[in-house]
Order: sequence, then C-alpha cells, then structure tokens
Amino acid sequence: MDNTPVKNELMHRFELQIEGKTAFLAYQAQGPDVLAFTHTFVPPELRGRNLAAILTRHALEDARSQGKKVAPLCSYVATYMERHKEFGELKAPHSSL
Repeated sequence: MDNTPVKNELMHRFELQIEGKTAFLAYQAQGPDVLAFTHTFVPPELRGRNLAAILTRHALEDARSQGKKVAPLCSYVATYMERHKEFGELKAPHSSL
C-alpha cells in the first residue's frame, strides 16, 4: 500500500488512492497566507488504517513548506493539531470564514 498523498490543486484537496478508493483532505485558500482545511474523508472500507492522520500530516507539512498558516475548520484536523504540538505554530489566528 502506497501511503504517499498527492496534492490535487484542481480539486483543492490532498488525496490518497488505495484499492481504487480515494481518501482526501479538502482545503480552500483564505487569502494569500492561510489555508482552511475544511473536511477529511476516508471511505468506510479504508477506515482504521491511519489514513486521515497521514493526509493531515502531509497537508500540514505542505502548508509549512509554503510558509502558510492553517485554519483547522475540520474537527479532525483541529484535534490532530492539538495532539501534535510540532504543528502549533501553523495555526492561523481566528478568521472570518
């Protein structure tokens, strides 16, 4: 199983293709310096494989590499950032979304 997410800029999401199914983390730009992570989805038959965590870590590392902040509007991403303090500096100040 290849656990390397890809960034699909056309669809505004990070994706993992596994067994013909797609797990994803959706995002949208919130100005030039902030990405809002809005929704994480893992198909039921792929759950329990840590895919949401893999997608979230990859997306946060991508935001960091671009010098962007993250608005964790998805509850999974918000919880992940709370549990993984190494991403704390990426959290954007409250926004108007």
